[in-house]
Order: sequence, then structure tokens, then C-alpha cells
Amino acid sequence: MAPNLAPSHTFSRPNAGRIRRHAAAAVAGLTAVALLSACGYGSKADDKSSGGTPNSTAAAGASDAKLSADTVKIGYFANLTHGTPLVGLQEGILQKELGSTQIKTQVFNAGPAEIEALNAGSIDIGWIGPSPAINGYTKSDGKSLRIIGGSASGGVKLVVNPDKISSLDDLKGKKIATPQLGNTQDVALLNYLAGKGYKVDAASGAGDVSVVRTDNKVTPDAYRQGSIDGAWVPEPTASKLVTLGAKVLLNEKDVWPDKKFVITNIIVSQKFLKEHPDVVEAVLRGSVNANAFIKANPDKAKTDANEAIKKELGNALEPAVLDPAWADIDFLDDPLANTLQAEADHAVTAGLLKKPNLDGIYDLTLLNKVLAAKGQAAVADAGLGVK
Repeated sequence: MAPNLAPSHTFSRPNAGRIRRHAAAAVAGLTAVALLSACGYGSKADDKSSGGTPNSTAAAGASDAKLSADTVKIGYFANLTHGTPLVGLQEGILQKELGSTQIKTQVFNAGPAEIEALNAGSIDIGWIGPSPAINGYTKSDGKSLRIIGGSASGGVKLVVNPDKISSLDDLKGKKIATPQLGNTQDVALLNYLAGKGYKVDAASGAGDVSVVRTDNKVTPDAYRQGSIDGAWVPEPTASKLVTLGAKVLLNEKDVWPDKKFVITNIIVSQKFLKEHPDVVEAVLRGSVNANAFIKANPDKAKTDANEAIKKELGNALEPAVLDPAWADIDFLDDPLANTLQAEADHAVTAGLLKKPNLDGIYDLTLLNKVLAAKGQAAVADAGLGVK
């Protein structure tokens, strides 16, 4: 039974500056849809830093092309699973495609805050995980956004204390952490446990296996203290736990067909897509070129991503965490639409989401135009595209 998964971005916080505060809703008051809306790509919104703060405007690109918008506002996370925008901005690849259209960036700590920013017009285009994209689309009755491209797959693992768990058959009675109630790693674990015959109450996490919802930032400390026996988490949290003595018991890739599942998508507001398709196409060209750069120059790209993280967060990732984490992420242009539907289905099965209508969530027209110009095959929308 293939679990769903959308990674989350750990160790991320907004830039210094004006910080928006969001009160956390009590779990008891959450509806099924609200549970999933709390998911921020696997990372929980910090009460003190759940929003995004604007970054400086990028310099004009090398191209003299004049597009229909003077500025495009782009959102992303300072995390390795957002390597495409990190590298694309660091190398000037995105700006080159946009020409005289300037880039304004905003860095987020959680998916819901990014969706709010998109809905408010604070950003036009964003890199984000599948769960907040699904929730943002369904809560707006299909009017807020479109998924226009893929960005990354993989980068999620089940890591455990080898002194307590030696095989997947040893999970009964153990405490396994996930980043947040209803987030995509949480749903993935619940789905996996159900497939193994374990009974777990989705809301409380109580059952044959105790599912403990723990913010990625504190999961390493929880592991050190012995309050959890393992964690189903995205990178770089998984690799951080390994440096503390944990071992990888299961790589999320191994439970998906072709070892691929969506972790990062590209979304755009429908209003911006309608008014500025040329700008959206330029961003997609930049994304495709950034992914090509990553594949052709993996070491340089890894250094770029880490440097960008250092600029945003103040600290770079240590090699023992950076190297294995980066190696486990696949950067690609295909949004892996079939896995998005599977993720939504798993959330419904877990009781964390009402059956969503995802018809029209994708518009891959411009991405396929970009790919065709490069002689590459078109990617599919799994029947969920604009009709």
C-alpha cells in the first residue's frame, strides 16, 4: 500500500523582519479538512514565525526581454526539498529567463502561510508541498490556484533507534514521530501502519503504534531524550537523526511505484496565470533550467542550496547532514500527478480529509510547451487538468 507523502521543510524560519503570528487552532476543534490545512509541507507553522517575510528584490536579468509584468513575487522555503528555487535564484537562472521583470522573493516556514499569501496577492508563484496545495484548492472551490509544474521527489525516511527497533515488525508498542497532525508524513505513516495491520486512532495517534506529532525542529531533542523511538520525517531531519545514532529503517521511495512521489510542486494564482502567462512561462523555463543545472552540477548545486539556506537561516547544514539529505532528493519537472491523487485518497482513508474534488487542479500547458521546446516529452496531469 503506497503511502502519500509531501515533505516538509525543516529547520526553516522566515528572514529577519516583520513576523506574522498565527495562533494554533486546538486539535479538538479542527474539522477533517482543517486538519489537513494545518499541514505545511511536513513542517509545522511556528507560532512566532509562521509567515513569510519579503526578501530583497533581485537585480534585473541579463536578458532584455520585456514581459507583461514588471515584477513577479515568488514564494518558497529555505529547505533542501526546495532546491530548485534555491539554486535557480542563487545562480541567477530564474532571473535570466525573466529578463527585465524583477523577482521579489518571500520565504515561508509553513505551507498554510504560503497559501494565505497567494490568496492575498502577496506572492504570485510558489514552490510548495502537495497537502497545502490540495487544501488551498479545495477550500477555494477550485478558484485560488493551479499546480503548473513539479520540482522534487523523495527525501523522506523512517529512522529509528536501533536499540529498540531492528525491523519493521518491531513497531508495535513503539512511539514514532511525525511532523504534524494531518501533514503528509503523518498521513503516510498512518497509511503504512494500516497496510501492516496496525490499528491507530488518527486524531489522537494512540493505538498499536503511538504516533507522536512533534515539530521537526524539536524531533532531534525528543530522540536524544528517548521520548520517541523513531520518526517518519523529511530531510534534513532524517539525516540529522542518523548523526545522533538512528538508522534508516525505510526509505519512502521504496513504497511508491517507480520510487517516486511528489514532495514539491509549483503553484500559481489563477489570476496571475490568466493575466501574465508569459511571465509564468519564463519562471517555468527557469525552473526546468535550474533542475537541469542541478543534475549536471550536483556538487555546485548542493553548495548553492546550502549557501542560500545559510543566508536565510543564519546557519548552513553540516556535511554529515547535507550530503545524505541532498543525495536522497530527486529534482524533476514532472509533478507526478498520480501520486497527488494517491495522497489525497490516503488522507481520506485516514479520516483527515473529506473526499476532495481535484478536477482542474493542474494546468501543465505552459510546462509542456517549455519541455517541447527543449525536445523533451510532455508530462501528464492524471486526468486532473483544466478541461
